[in-house]
Amino acid sequence: MNTNEAERQNQYMHRVYEINSIPSAKRYHISTFGCQLNENDSEKLEGMLVQMGYSKTENLEESNFIIYNTCCVRENAEQKVYGHLGRLKKLKEKNPELLIAMCGCMMQQKHVIEHIKRTYRHVDIIFGTHNLHKLPELLYTLLYNGEKVIDVWETDGVLTEGIPFERKKGVKAWLTVMYGCNNFCSYCIVPYVRGRERSRELDDILNEANKLSSQGFKEITLLGQNVNSYGKELEKKLSFAELLYRLNGIDGIERIRFMTSHPKDLSDELIDAIRLSAKVCEHLHLPVQAGSTKILKEMNRKYSKENYLELIDKVKNKIPGIALTTDIIVGFPGETEKDFEVTLDVMEKVRYDSAYTFLYSKRTGTPAALKQDQVPEIIKKERFNRLIQLQNTISKEINDTYVGQKVDVLVEGISKTNKDMLTGRTGTNKIVNFSGPAKLIYKTIKVHITNSQTWSLDGEFIS
Repeated sequence: MNTNEAERQNQYMHRVYEINSIPSAKRYHISTFGCQLNENDSEKLEGMLVQMGYSKTENLEESNFIIYNTCCVRENAEQKVYGHLGRLKKLKEKNPELLIAMCGCMMQQKHVIEHIKRTYRHVDIIFGTHNLHKLPELLYTLLYNGEKVIDVWETDGVLTEGIPFERKKGVKAWLTVMYGCNNFCSYCIVPYVRGRERSRELDDILNEANKLSSQGFKEITLLGQNVNSYGKELEKKLSFAELLYRLNGIDGIERIRFMTSHPKDLSDELIDAIRLSAKVCEHLHLPVQAGSTKILKEMNRKYSKENYLELIDKVKNKIPGIALTTDIIVGFPGETEKDFEVTLDVMEKVRYDSAYTFLYSKRTGTPAALKQDQVPEIIKKERFNRLIQLQNTISKEINDTYVGQKVDVLVEGISKTNKDMLTGRTGTNKIVNFSGPAKLIYKTIKVHITNSQTWSLDGEFIS
């Protein structure tokens, strides 16, 4: 933990506030690409910006400071960022005082930084994942010197605690428990841009969870590239299961979720913690990525199809009714039709409630990108469509079993698709839409399920 650095950045927040002649007129806009960890990082960026006198706007035209927090896990995410960045050039020409910053995973790649320096000269600040906490210092340097600032750390450092957050009002909050990854799956860029595994100290996590409770949040989702590895490198060893037990005792927090888990680290101790901790939701996200043992070995996943299915059986036997979700990559180099059919077979056997499915995307710097046996796009897309069709069928069949049941729903707010309905989730992470008074928002209530869709349930509030 590096509290001295947090104090140092606090001083820079003060300086930026003072250097802005009319802080209340300053508006920021953040666009976040990628995973929940990126979203949680953006909450820190927003917290620091608010402390520096900026207020949020969704309107790019009225922004004084625009930040793109980027993702590089898939190629389409990068291309989307470049598209948005190109359009900002005209905004900068209309308003030369507009400041533009780039941060996040993309910035940890040297070729990306060089491309931005050559092609997008209107970018003022570039920083990475390891020094996100330095935004106040970097912004002050830019405002004081008037020169472009590029500060990207190649290696991860000591975790900095005490960074302010600006979270959206609601009932749910992200809580990052660890950073980085040691697994080096052959398709994945994450260890190269997020660094090695670093766990937060128990007290820091508990303090943040207690603060979230005091702020009215009732559900927390613990984040990490591989939460199952939490605590292994701490001086005082602590398992992720032990962390769940400790968080389960916090007053005010009603639900605890976590992601993402790696199958190789899903221990009996952790399965028991899910079963025995009343607040830990009966939902497990366990990425399989592929069904074929041959492909899993090429992916460096460190388990076989048989290992994975045995693990699933163990989870289902110990926690009946648990909802299972997964990640699947279609078209990994060398994947044959037979390999893909094994993935479909695993999907049939496990019967996931839902799946995050992706076409394989080459990532520069990963071993898989160098493989010669890349699968043609047309074949990848055809397999992808078959996978989606099967998963949709399974999801609907599982949702059908909820019809007639009475379930506990934590009400999140008004439905995005029907303003006359409220929406919330079950412990198994099912979206439930129903009619009811606004006073139910942020409460846990009973709902009678009357109908099922592929991705959601319809119900009636039981008064």
